[in-house]
Amino acid sequence: MKKPVIRLMAFSLIVIVIAAFSWQWWQSQQTLLPADIATGNGRIEADQIDITTKYAGRVKHILVQEGDLVTLDQVLANMDTTELDAQLAQTQAQVLQTRAAVVESSVLIAQRESELTLAELEFKRVAALVKTGAISQSLADQKQTIKATAIAVYNAAKAHVNTLEQSVLVAQAEVKRVQTQIDEAVLKSPAMGRVLYRLAQPNEVLGSGGKVLTIINLGDIYMEVFLPSAQAYLTPIGAQARVKLDILDIAIPAQVSFVSPESQFTPKQVETQSERDKLMFRVKLRIPQALVLNHIEQVKTGVRGVAYIRLSATKGKQASAWPVFLQKLPDDINPAEQSSQ
Repeated sequence: MKKPVIRLMAFSLIVIVIAAFSWQWWQSQQTLLPADIATGNGRIEADQIDITTKYAGRVKHILVQEGDLVTLDQVLANMDTTELDAQLAQTQAQVLQTRAAVVESSVLIAQRESELTLAELEFKRVAALVKTGAISQSLADQKQTIKATAIAVYNAAKAHVNTLEQSVLVAQAEVKRVQTQIDEAVLKSPAMGRVLYRLAQPNEVLGSGGKVLTIINLGDIYMEVFLPSAQAYLTPIGAQARVKLDILDIAIPAQVSFVSPESQFTPKQVETQSERDKLMFRVKLRIPQALVLNHIEQVKTGVRGVAYIRLSATKGKQASAWPVFLQKLPDDINPAEQSSQ
């Protein structure tokens, strides 16, 4: 009874070993990359945006919670504008008051103009009579003085109207300034994103530039990897790429949107070939916006994975096909798009 059991155990062990070696060989064949595909580790990232106050004030309402998805121009919070509303009413009243003063002064100009016309007529009559000797020169001098005074009063009235008109413009500018402050008290989202931190509470007083919220900009999802100089040189802007996340069994299409012109963690003095081979360049891969929108609820930053980048093909050679494990794409990408990825 013992020999058959031992034989069975030995046979089972041999099968397991063969299966393990077969699996490792199959995996190595699956992950074997062509020479024109570069790879690098990274994680899904998105820029953080701070929602801040432009002017000092008290927080009135915060309309979102941490984790909420927000859209472009969505109202996120309101600052208290009670004092600004009073200033706005005051400046608007000043505009109306100054405009009324302009109308009143315009009527006064018409009156001064009539007085000037009368003074000029009387002076002409007196001047004619002086030549005939009918009246004295002193009376003519009096009329001339009255005429000069009327001219001065008329010009002063016109200048006063001009001053009032400029005051209207100043008051209107003040209304616009206060209204701008009121508009700035409404804090809106500058991009589609998700609320990461809620940094203030209602009724809290913040200074100018005080942080109310922090959101993650989901309008620009990307992964950054580092490639050696030889591969970075062959990586053009717009190059096709695939991102394989640890948590997914599909590949995510992407494009190279940036290749750093400067190497990272470079020694100050690079002398040898081996040192030059260690130079690494930062490469940014952008996930298509349409794909992000289709899976917006599943988008999570910080998830780690591996990026695969198609390098420029050698002259006279065709680009290699993507390995089998990178050919399975999201279901919402149509065949035409898959062939171009």
